[in-house]
Amino acid sequence: MSDRLLSMSSSQIAKLKGRKLIDAIRLSEGRIVAAETVSTMAPLLNDVSNAELCSALSADIIILNMFDVNKPFVQGLPEHKEEDTIKLLKKLTGRVIGINLEPTDENENGEGWTMTKGRVANAENSLKAYKLGADIIVVTGNPGNHVSNEAIYRSIREIRKAVKNNIVIISGKMHASGSIDEAGENIISEKDIENFVKAGTDIIMLPAPGTIPGLSVHRISSLISYAHSLGAMAMTAIGTSQEGADTDTIRMIALNCKMAGADIHHIGDSGYNGMAVPENIMAYSIAIRGVRHTYRRMAISINR
Repeated sequence: MSDRLLSMSSSQIAKLKGRKLIDAIRLSEGRIVAAETVSTMAPLLNDVSNAELCSALSADIIILNMFDVNKPFVQGLPEHKEEDTIKLLKKLTGRVIGINLEPTDENENGEGWTMTKGRVANAENSLKAYKLGADIIVVTGNPGNHVSNEAIYRSIREIRKAVKNNIVIISGKMHASGSIDEAGENIISEKDIENFVKAGTDIIMLPAPGTIPGLSVHRISSLISYAHSLGAMAMTAIGTSQEGADTDTIRMIALNCKMAGADIHHIGDSGYNGMAVPENIMAYSIAIRGVRHTYRRMAISINR
């Protein structure tokens, strides 16, 4: 069995949990692609889920946005029991599956990206996510949901206490999430990173250089180095609709993230309809790991 997520087959990936998944990512040396999809949106290919399409384009990790643990649902999947949604998705894609949870319930009245109780980042929902089969919980905020770093910190602490070491926690923001005081270069600080790690996060999420005003390669590199010094990993994220930019822009962002020290490279869900422009997932992957690993991930059967 390979020790690297980069080189694993679907049957090997299925055995990864908690610390084993963390080690497999770390050993991949900055060559892991995470593609985010909006689980509630109609898929680009009608009867094929966007998660399956992202997987076919070489994503190693699929992150489901807008996923409600009380009403598990992914558009484009064949008929199944609600409680089997993530397990079926893992069977069909052979990939690591994560879900976003948000540390706020302020927007249940329709403001911003409307929250439901099953999307709140708390102990109860994290245990439900684990039971459903999620490998990763991403504690973050969607646009306009007024998610602060303090709220993220409190949620990490609560979730880690509930799930122990059975699930990987990624935390941070890819944009301001509606917080005026935590926008631009103030989205995240070294103190925030320290708090997140102390609370129990495994991986710090940061905006990719070139996606947020004021956050240069140098600044993101400094923050990633600090996260690494505390024993955490880092995921750079494109969450500013640049997942729908031209491929030259994607390649530039990818290489900047690589130079900054990213362990995981996230590409967002707002290119076309709930996912990145398909060719940009491939372009990103080829930029950080070449055609050999990209085509291998695309070609290897989920039955292996």
